[in-house]
Amino acid sequence: MTVLNVAMFGSDDLAKSIAKATDQRDVHTYVHKEYHDGEAKIISIIRPARYPERLRPLLNAISAGRVGVIEVNSVDAILGEVLVAFASSSIDSGLAIINPINGEWIDEEIVKKMFHQAGLTKWKFVSNEGVEIRNQLYQLMEDLEQVLIDSATSQLVVSIDQYFNVKGIGLVAIGYVQSGTINVHDELYILPAKVGGNTKSLQVMDDDVKQAKSGDRVGIAIRGAKDDSLNNGSIIVKPAVDDKKTNTHIPLSVIEHKLSELTIAPSPFQKRVLTEGDVIHISVDLQFTVGRVKSVNGSKLRVEWESPVYIRRDEPDSAIIAQLDSKPRIIGSASLIALE
Repeated sequence: MTVLNVAMFGSDDLAKSIAKATDQRDVHTYVHKEYHDGEAKIISIIRPARYPERLRPLLNAISAGRVGVIEVNSVDAILGEVLVAFASSSIDSGLAIINPINGEWIDEEIVKKMFHQAGLTKWKFVSNEGVEIRNQLYQLMEDLEQVLIDSATSQLVVSIDQYFNVKGIGLVAIGYVQSGTINVHDELYILPAKVGGNTKSLQVMDDDVKQAKSGDRVGIAIRGAKDDSLNNGSIIVKPAVDDKKTNTHIPLSVIEHKLSELTIAPSPFQKRVLTEGDVIHISVDLQFTVGRVKSVNGSKLRVEWESPVYIRRDEPDSAIIAQLDSKPRIIGSASLIALE
C-alpha cells in the first residue's frame, strides 16, 4: 500500500469531488483508493477547516503533506499567505485550480505570476474537475515513488496530533508516520516526555495491521506509557541504541532543540524584519512551538524555545517560521542548528 498525503487549501465540495470524506475535525481528511498492478494506491487529502481564523491547522496539513492542492477562489491576502506557507515548506510540487466564486472572473496570468513570485514554480494549473485532479495526483505519486520508498526506509518519526484512552486497549496515539516504519511489538520512545513504551497494536485506515510506514495515518496502541506522556505535537521515535559489547551506537532519529541558531529564508512577500525580543512560532512535523529571539546577526537568529523542538537528524523537512501579529503571518522557512 502506497499513500500520498495531499495538503489542500480549498473547499469541502472540491475535496469531495476528488475523494471520500473520512474525518471532520480541525483538519478534514478525504481518502480515495485504487489498485494499480494489484497494489493499493491511496490519495489522502488533508484540508484545514478552521483556516484562516487559525494558522496552525493550515501548517499541520502542510507538515503532513507530500504535495499540495490550492483552489483559487479570489486573489486576496489569504491566497498570498497560503502561497507563502506552501513555498516555505518542503512541498515543491502541486496542483492549482482556478474556481472563482459567484461567477466572478480571475486573471489566470496574475495568479500564475503570484505562484512564480512565491517560489511555487513546479506547480501545475489544472481544470476544476475532480476526476482530472485525482488523475494528476496519481501522476505525482508516480513521480515521487522513489522518494516515498526511501522515506519508508529512513529512521522512524511519528508526529502525534490526537491521543486518548480506549477501554480494553489503553493509551492510543494518532498521527502521521513522517518517516520510517513502525511494527507491532517495536520499542518506542516518546518526546518530549522522554518515556518509553511498546507498540501493542496498529491501525491504518481503520484496519488492524502489523506494520505502518511513511505516509500512513496510524493509530498506535501503546503499552507501558501513561496518559500524561503524550500531547498534541508529541514525537514518537525508536529508542537510541548504545551497546558497548557490540560497539553499536544509534542515536535518536531527532535532535532536541532548546536554543537554536536559525538561518532564515524570508518570504518574498514578507516585509517585516525580526529583531531581538520578538516572539515567533515554528511549525515542523506537526509541532507548533513558541520561541523568543535572543539575538540577531544578519540572517541568523538565536532563538530560545518555550518547549523543546525536535528536528529530524536525516533530511529534515523545512521549518516554517510564523509571527501571529504579522501580515502575512508566515515569515519564511528556516534551517536550524541546536545550540543546547
